[in-house]
Amino acid sequence: MLVALFAAASPAAAAPPVLGPEVERDVVAPEGKSFEPAPADEEGAIDRFSGFTMALAKRDYEAAYAMLRLSFQASNPRLEWEMNLRKRTQLWADGTLRILRLTWYADPAGQPAGLYAAFDFRGDRKDGTMDCGYVVVHRSAPGAAFTVVRVDTSEVPPDLIEDGVPKADVLHQLPCYLGKGIATAF
Repeated sequence: MLVALFAAASPAAAAPPVLGPEVERDVVAPEGKSFEPAPADEEGAIDRFSGFTMALAKRDYEAAYAMLRLSFQASNPRLEWEMNLRKRTQLWADGTLRILRLTWYADPAGQPAGLYAAFDFRGDRKDGTMDCGYVVVHRSAPGAAFTVVRVDTSEVPPDLIEDGVPKADVLHQLPCYLGKGIATAF
C-alpha cells in the first residue's frame, strides 16, 4: 500500500514536506496579541501530522498511539482506540491525502497553553470514495515536540459521491472542511 501524503509537496527525501500555496491558511491568536508561525513551527507540525497519518496508513497503531498527547491516551485506552480504528478498515488506506487548510491557534482559551495546528484534509481513493477530516497537533513550548490532540475522520462511501464530490445532503454530516478541496482537482 502506497500513500502519497502530500500531492502538492515537493518529493525531497530528507526534507520535511512543504505545503504549497493552494493550501488555505489561517492564524487565530488571543485578542490583542499577534502571532505568525515560523518555518520551524510549520515543519514540526507537518512532520507530526505526516508521521501520524503514515503510521495509520501502514496500520502501525503502536507508533500512531505513541504520537498522541498523554491526556488523549488517558481518555482513549490503547486497545479500545485501536479496535475502533480496525473496525473502519477503509479509513487512512489506499489513497492520497491532501491538506486543504492549515489553521494555527496560539494559546486558545480553555485549552492547555501552547501552539496548535489544525490540518483539514481530504483523502481520495482509487475506487472513487474519499475520507475527510482533521488532525490537530499541539506543542506546549518552543522546541518541544508536537503531539496529536484531536482526530476526526469520516469515510464517504460511493453511494454518497457524485462526480468525485460528496452529495450536497451529506456535506453537513462530515467533520471536514472541504473549501477549495471539494472539487477533485484544485
